[in-house]
Amino acid sequence: MPEFEHVIAFHILMDGWCWVYLTNEPDSAVRMNAGDAVIIVGGDSHIMGTNRSRPEDPNLSIFYRPKDRPLPFVFNELGGSGEPVHLVCGYLGCDASPFNPILDALPRLLVVRAASVGGNLIHNLIRTALLETERPCAGGETILSKLSELLFLQSVRDYLNGLPAESTGWLSGLRDRHIGMALSLMHAQPANRWTLDALAREVGLSRSAFAERFAALIGVPPMQYLSSWRLQVATQYLERHGISVAQVAALVGYESQAAFNRAFKKRVGVPPASWRRARVTTVNN
Repeated sequence: MPEFEHVIAFHILMDGWCWVYLTNEPDSAVRMNAGDAVIIVGGDSHIMGTNRSRPEDPNLSIFYRPKDRPLPFVFNELGGSGEPVHLVCGYLGCDASPFNPILDALPRLLVVRAASVGGNLIHNLIRTALLETERPCAGGETILSKLSELLFLQSVRDYLNGLPAESTGWLSGLRDRHIGMALSLMHAQPANRWTLDALAREVGLSRSAFAERFAALIGVPPMQYLSSWRLQVATQYLERHGISVAQVAALVGYESQAAFNRAFKKRVGVPPASWRRARVTTVNN
């Protein structure tokens, strides 16, 4: 997926059982049973098998993409002497920079149990995907891609619902009545000339109480978060044809192109025009 900076893999165990753990962290091993799903949020190398110890000489040749057929595809292999399992696997692509708070908010290895509400919905989604694979119809590829997105979204919701009330972080901020409202306002209207006073007034808190609560939950001050979010939105505009850098700057709330260029380069490492050229080259290749 050359057009994306970060790839998230997921596996749904349809039959059998196995352990799953990050390759260099055997203590992270989690047992999966039929109906469970695991999402490798960090994109880390990982191992799945009925043995918790790392294979001395894993046969990686069984993992391949057939060149004679499009995705999705099915292959039947036995990678060891353990009991066979039936897995449905896929992946999602996203950008990690300049700002993607959800990647840091989730554990690198996220398991959704079959018994949870999210687990039941995931199984229904996967059954739909399997039917689409067996009997391809017009628009099938779009449906399959959206199913992957729905699977990820439901997994995040399931994780969020299980967080302790006292937890902090971006996801906890989303479910907080005041901070969640502030995040919604910033996300929906990044070009608005938001100030700390204006945001506090909109969410019904005093300036000091809002600033303190936002920083405690999200980990950064409100205006710093807004600046990061504006740059993330800017990358989406930069990928569109016919929009100049100056127009992008205005669309995300910067009063001048120079100020936008400085902020973008400080966060991303290159000016927005250079980022756009590199992005177009990568996608075309």
